[in-house]
Order: sequence, then structure tokens, then C-alpha cells
Amino acid sequence: MSANFKFGRAYDFHEMLADGIVHAIGVVLALIGATALIFYATVYSDHAQVAAACIYGVGLVGSLGISFAYNMLPHSRFKWHMRRLDHSAIFFLIAATYTPFLQAGAHHPRVLGLLIAIWVIACLGIAVKCLLPGRYDRLAVILYLLLGWSGLVAIGPMATYLPASSLILIVIGGVIYSAGVVFHLWEKLRFQNAIWHGFVVTAAAVHYSAVFLAFRV
Repeated sequence: MSANFKFGRAYDFHEMLADGIVHAIGVVLALIGATALIFYATVYSDHAQVAAACIYGVGLVGSLGISFAYNMLPHSRFKWHMRRLDHSAIFFLIAATYTPFLQAGAHHPRVLGLLIAIWVIACLGIAVKCLLPGRYDRLAVILYLLLGWSGLVAIGPMATYLPASSLILIVIGGVIYSAGVVFHLWEKLRFQNAIWHGFVVTAAAVHYSAVFLAFRV
């Protein structure tokens, strides 16, 4: 294999199995959760909220599904192409997760500006990941974190229309994601990838709860 394909260390069978189980649980829960949320929004919400629910559902299921496929593949040229999708999907998931929270307050200039900025930055991040694969990976991790915590810019306006429970869960999910980054970077740790994705699935579940509670207001 070309030296241009850099995936980190190869995981053994038990590490791959553990990672596969974590991913499978995440994908199944995401499919069930997204279906329930979209159905609920269709019945009880307006068209804008239905659109936001669909965007979030696609981001949630898509990112976990792509991650599952990518991480189960052996090192190869095809996996190198899948790596672009996997890393791009993180940007999409962050923007998609923020969409239901910010769409509801889009009448406020700061909230609308943040929603637009998050999607613009996410699209730029996706472009970099697709056009310059394998470069700026550590910088991308920092950008993921900054983008993920960008909601603090509009926390004041968001507090006026989101339930307190959703705001608390948004912060808890962000903390879980951020803590998981330690294991994402700790490549020498056995079962590192499965642990990292365990944090991802847990944080995604927490954020899903925040979204669902917000839709019930």
C-alpha cells in the first residue's frame, strides 16, 4: 500500500469486534430515534421544524452509518476514499445537530447568524477534508471542538425559547464529546477506537434527548 495512505495502527480482531458492536448499537438507535423524531415533528410541528428534524436525522444516521462502514474496512485505497466521507460527516453532524436548536430561534439575528455561520464553516471543513485528505487532521479536531461549542455565542437568546432541560443536555453532550477526544487521540491505547466511539454514541444519545425535548415544547 502506498505510504500516502495513513490510517494509524491496525486494530486486532477483538478491537474491531468491540468497535463494530458499539457502532451497530449506535446505528440501530439512530435509525429508531430519527424515525420517531421525524414522525413526531410531522404530526405536531410546522414545516420548518419538520425540515430541521429531517436534516438532523440524516446527519445522525448518516454519520454513524458512514463511520461504521469506514471503521470496519481493512486498510486499502477504498478505505482512504471512505476516510474523506467519515471525517466530513463529523462536520455535517455538528451542523445538523445545531439546526433544530437554532431554527426555532431564527427570528433572533444572533441565532440566525450562528446557524448560517455553522453551516458555512461545516461546508468549508467538508471541502478541505475532500480536497486535501490526510492533511490538517489535528487542526480539524480543534475545529470540530470549536464548532461544537460555538453555541455558547448565542446561549442567551437560546435560553429564551429552549427548555432548560435541553440546554443542560446540550452542554452534557458537548462535555462527553470533548472528553472522548482524549481517547480519539490516544492511539496506542488498546480498544481506543471502540472507547472513542462509545463516547460518540453516548453524546449523540444525549443530544438526541435534547432535540426531542425541544420539539415537545
